[in-house]
This record gives sequence, C-alpha cells and structure tokens, in this order.
Amino acid sequence: MRPVERLDAARLSVPDYGGMELGAVLPGALAAVGAADAVAARDAEADRVRLGIPQVEHIVVVLLDGLGHHQLDARKGHAPFLRTTESAVITAGFPTTTATSLALFGTGRASGATGMTGYTAHNPRTGEAANLVSWEGADHPEQWQREPSLLAAAHDGGLPVATLGKARFEGSGLTRAALAGGEFVGRSRLAERVDEAIRRARTPGLTYLYWGDIDRAGHKHGWQSDEWIAALEDADQELRRLRARLPRHAAMVVTADHGMVDVTGAPRWDIGAEPELARDVRLVAGEPRMLHLHMDDAGAAPAVAERWRGVLGDHAAVLLRSEAAGLGLFGPVAGHVEDRIGDVVVAMAGRATVVDSRTQRPEAIALIGVHGSLTREELEIPLLVAHDG
Repeated sequence: MRPVERLDAARLSVPDYGGMELGAVLPGALAAVGAADAVAARDAEADRVRLGIPQVEHIVVVLLDGLGHHQLDARKGHAPFLRTTESAVITAGFPTTTATSLALFGTGRASGATGMTGYTAHNPRTGEAANLVSWEGADHPEQWQREPSLLAAAHDGGLPVATLGKARFEGSGLTRAALAGGEFVGRSRLAERVDEAIRRARTPGLTYLYWGDIDRAGHKHGWQSDEWIAALEDADQELRRLRARLPRHAAMVVTADHGMVDVTGAPRWDIGAEPELARDVRLVAGEPRMLHLHMDDAGAAPAVAERWRGVLGDHAAVLLRSEAAGLGLFGPVAGHVEDRIGDVVVAMAGRATVVDSRTQRPEAIALIGVHGSLTREELEIPLLVAHDG
C-alpha cells in the first residue's frame, strides 16, 4: 500500500500548508496592521486576503488552546458568539499539538523547519526525549528553534506588540522558541487579559492573547464533559465582551492550535506490555495519538513498521520517516530537524491511542481528551474575524 493510501485508509488528512492554515494567521494579522515586511518566509499580504482579515490600525489575535472546529460545532449552542462569528475552517499543522502549533503560529513555518515535532521529541545531542512544553531535556530555545519569531521581527520593525498570558510563561523555553518579541503582560484570568486587550486596542499595534482552559478541561474531563462546556461558555462570554469594546479602527481574529478526541472506551495499546511494539525501538517520542519511533539501527525501521502495522491494523497509519516527509506532513524538513522525526512515524486513526507505561505517568495515560494525529477532529480549527468595517 502506498503512503497516501495508508493515510486515506485511516481517514487522515494532510495540513493545508500555504493555504487555509494556522501558519497564515499571524502573517495575515501583521499585514493587516501594515507590518507585512516582518514576515520573510511567506507572502503575508496574500495570507491576509486569503483569510479575510481587514486592514486596521490594531489587531487582537486570540488563540484558544484545544478548541477544534468540530468540537465548537457540536457545542455551538453553548457558544453563541463564537458560533455566529466563525468565518472559516483552517488546519493546524502536524503533529496537532500545542508546542508544534504555537511554533507554526509564531513563525509561519511548519515543524519540519521549526523542529517542534511533538509534545516530546528526540534530542539528537543527548539521544533522549525532550519535552517541548516544559522544555525539560531540550537545548537552548534559540538553538532548538531557528526560524525567526514574527512577533520579534514586527517589534524590531517598530510595531507595538504585546503578548497576554500567564506570568510564569514569560521567558519560558516554549515562549522563547515560538513567541519571543515585544512586551509580555502576565495576567491570570481571561477577563483580565480581555481588559488589557481592550486597553491596548485603542492605539496602533498587535496584541496576542492566549487562553488554555478549554484544552485543560478537555484533557482531564473530555471535550464532551460539563467542565469543557463551562470553559467554552466562559471564553465565549469574554470574547463577546472584547468584540463589543473594540474601537472601530481595530479587529479581532480568533483561532486555535488543535482539536481533540475523547478516548474513553477506545482501543489502546501499551508498548510496555506489547513485546512486538517494543522490539528494536530505542526511544518513543511524540504522544499517544502520534508517535515517533527511533531505532539504534535505522535499517530496522521497515521491519518495525511492518510489526506495528500488524498489531495496530486499521487503527493507525504507520509510515517510514521518508514516507511521512514525502507526504508533506511536516512541511519541508530542514537538515538539522531530520533526526528529531522518528525513523517510523505512527499517526493514530479514530480514537485509538498507544501509550508507554515504561515512561509515561499514570495520570498522563489516564487523560480522557487527547490530540496529535490527523483526523478532522484534531486537524480542523476555527477562524473567526470580527470587525465593524
């Protein structure tokens, strides 16, 4: 079976890099406020036009972690503002996980360029897995992720830029790797971040607002839970207020970094309990919905891939690194990034997962809502553009 047929059989899709995708959002927003020159790697004005972002003096870009288009559509009765404002459906990158997506958003480049290849990724310098959220085991952020930060480029070009997030994220490895530049304003509550965004929208510039409670509720309780709905309702109410208070010369763009699937009752394999999955695999990176398998002997990869296909069957698309790269799943792959991608790449289908009890904490294995693969539920995210013009 050809690689593309493996994806099709698993009902998985390829990100729309260069088209209607997350990597176009910040370039388009910068072009909207006259800062297209800050974007060197792509045509920011074309991104602006394609996404339908108007030219304004100030733009507020909101990223709601974990709010996929399909989850929003299924619970649209709880989000009247977001439901009626959604203007398009775009794709995240691959893997569909926060570290990868924030780097795609912050640089306009996919993980094959940024090296942000998963929740955890192989560090070729140490031979171990690096956590790209906590930054444990990773190299200096500026060495690991070498693509220019669009926020930094815009700020250096004279545009007032602010990031609104938790105070503890200021100067973190992930922030430095993906979203460095401008002023960081630490605010705990969403209402406080919205208040700050409203204040800043009165003067020219760009404000980036991140909110993570929807994703957090989904991981712990599942996106079909009352807790997830409550987090969605809170975000909907606050963003409605932000929209209502924006001055006429400002616009708001809302998007997300990935969707989510609930996996309670779904097929799950444990590498620690499956000798056929563990054999010849030195390191497992990624996450339960998208795994990088690294071997001491890369020549063993075809045999490992066949064994994994035999165990997982139609619950996954199992690809060699060259096949995954050839399909464009990571975008163009830079030389220094190649070894961070598994010798074998496993993208899970449906709601199935593969965990590893040898290295993962029980609470991580027990998560109800997860993401990382290329189902439409994980890949497709909303785009909302609000403006009085």
